[in-house]
Parts: sequence; C-alpha cells; structure tokens
Amino acid sequence: MPTTVSPTVSPLRIGPHVVQPPVVLAPMAGITNAPFRTLCREFSGGKGLFVSEMITTRALVERNEKTMQLIHFDATEKPRSIQLYGVDPATVGKAVRMIAEEGLADHIDLNFGCPVPKVTRKGGGSALPFKRNLLRAILREAVSGAGDLPVTMKMRKGIDDDHITYLDAGRIAVEEGVTAIALHGRTAAQHYGGTADWDAIARLKEHVPEIPVLGNGDIWSAEDAVRMVRETGCDGVVVGRGCLGRPWLFSDLVAAFEGREDAIARPSLREVADVMVRHAELLGEWIGDEARGVIDFRKHVAWYLKGFAVGSEMRKRLAITSSLEELRGGLDELDLDQPWPVGADGPRGRTSGNNRVVLPDGWLKDPYDCAGVGEDAELDTSGG
Repeated sequence: MPTTVSPTVSPLRIGPHVVQPPVVLAPMAGITNAPFRTLCREFSGGKGLFVSEMITTRALVERNEKTMQLIHFDATEKPRSIQLYGVDPATVGKAVRMIAEEGLADHIDLNFGCPVPKVTRKGGGSALPFKRNLLRAILREAVSGAGDLPVTMKMRKGIDDDHITYLDAGRIAVEEGVTAIALHGRTAAQHYGGTADWDAIARLKEHVPEIPVLGNGDIWSAEDAVRMVRETGCDGVVVGRGCLGRPWLFSDLVAAFEGREDAIARPSLREVADVMVRHAELLGEWIGDEARGVIDFRKHVAWYLKGFAVGSEMRKRLAITSSLEELRGGLDELDLDQPWPVGADGPRGRTSGNNRVVLPDGWLKDPYDCAGVGEDAELDTSGG
C-alpha cells in the first residue's frame, strides 16, 4: 500500500475555530444530517469540521418545520457548522443575522457549488458565481450580518469550460471578508463525472494566498487526501462522496494526517454491519420513529456493502427493510467474517457528467447584470 504519511500541514483556522487535522465533511443533501455527522465525528475522535446539509435561507427565515429540524445540532458538536443556500442578498442577510442573533451555529458556509437543476435554474448554487456583482452582494450581506461568526464558501470551477468563474469568485471572496474557500475541481456541467481538476485547486491557492483554500473532489481514501495537499498546496480537504457508506474514513484521515500509517481502517463485514445498524438507530432516534429511520437509511445500504460478496437478492431485500429487527436479521444471514475487500475504495454516489446546466433565461448574457434576481428565486425547502 502506498504511504499515507502526511505532509507538514498547519492547523486550519476558520475564524476562531482551529481544525486539526484540516479535514471537513462536505454538506450533502439528505446525507449529512445529525446522525451521519455523529458517526463521522465518533470515528474521527471529535477532530475535523462537520457541516450540515444545505439549508435554504428562505426556509430558515420562514422557520420551516423541516428546516428547523435540520439545523439541530447534538450537544457535542463543536463548532456547529451550517451551510446556507440563497440567491437573494436580502434573504441571505436575514438568515445569517438570524443565525448570529439566536446563536444557532458557530460557522456559516455558503453554497455556490450545487449543480442540480432545481438549484441552478433559479440562478443558485454553481450558477451564481457567474454573476459577479450578485456574488459580491450576497457575500457582503452575509459577512456583515454574521458579526463574529466566520463565513466561508464552497464553489466549483464554473458553469462549464466556456464559463470558468473560480478565480474571479475567489478574489471577490477575499475582498468581502470570507474566511476560507473550498473548491470542487469540477464545473457544474460535469456534475460528478470525469476527474476532478486538482490543478485548479493549486491555481486558486496561488491566486488567493490571503485565506485558506480547501480542496474537494475525488478523495476516496486518506491517501488521496494527503496526495491532494501535497500536489496542490491546499490548506485542507473537504470530503463528500468518499465517505458514503464509509464514515470510518474520518478515522483514516486523522491517522494519515497525523502520520499513523498503520491505523488505516479495514473493517470486516461484521464491523460494517454493526455500523449500519447504529446508523439506522441514530436516524430513528433523530426522526422520532424507528421505521422512518430505517426507511431513510435504505439509500446507504449499497454504499456500505460495496465490494463485499453479497448477492443481488439480499442487497434488494436489505434495501427495502422497515425495522431494525429486519435489518439486523438480514445482515446476520451474511458471511460476516468477510475481510475488507480489495478494491472496495473508489467512486460512490452519482457519477454522471457532461450535463446541460439548466439556467435562468439570459443568464449568460452579462456576467455583471443581476436584474430580476430576488426573493422569487429562493427555494422554500432545505435538504434532500
């Protein structure tokens, strides 16, 4: 196995918060809720930064019931980190002030990276940085409203290869007081396909040396994370799809960045099954209903079992369970003594690429004109 011993990295500073080692759980809709964050944090020994799934500013300001549940943090979560999505500067400002004044979080991250059509067709997510003045207005409102809370942002390279925005966006972020930037090395058109452009991460780091730059994209193992830091000079890593069905990856990341090569986890299927049941239990406790928790867990089954010798019929059966007893019973029928399979690491989740990015009419005509963008562009629901 290639070495995972860490390069020398300084602690990541997000305002008053020191993140060491510099590893961050990426916000993922429908995934990075409180139960999943708990699992990842337990495996990391409490080290790292764990960000909530995307919260829409309109839903937060309106105190939408689902949104208010999504911003619930366990008492042991410190710092509490919320990712916000918004298109209207005024609404973003209201949401940030609400968080600051009511003490709802300790850190705010702004989403300018989501590529899904329901977001980009409103001009949000990865579509928004193309509108330079709109980006600046949102960042200014957010930083102003946050008070002492640090504000960071996550973005992509641009809309597509003909509309690259990340260097301009990075400079605007520095000028408006953003504390750190995370760059996913893909365009919106790529979604999650192809290979992440780590060279872009290196270029951004050179372009905005004033603040930390975090790299995101194609980190499937601790070795990938260490290699990204070495190759790009970035100040830390943001891990998304790499931890799907692999919450122990955060144990690996901590070990690798601390130079403990022999501590990389290779769980047996028995150990994986125990984590699966605990994940489902946590979801049931969080939702307040065991059956709904197990149903919500179903999407994780294939990710956890990737690489193990589990027949297709049993995979289907486990993916339609509706009680902890049924889930545990099905898992107990497997050959739980299977060791960690060779080749189990690697891509998980959506991998489609070369998509047409759905944008508001005339969005690409002028990178500075943001007329017509306002409250009507805000989504009214959060998460997945």
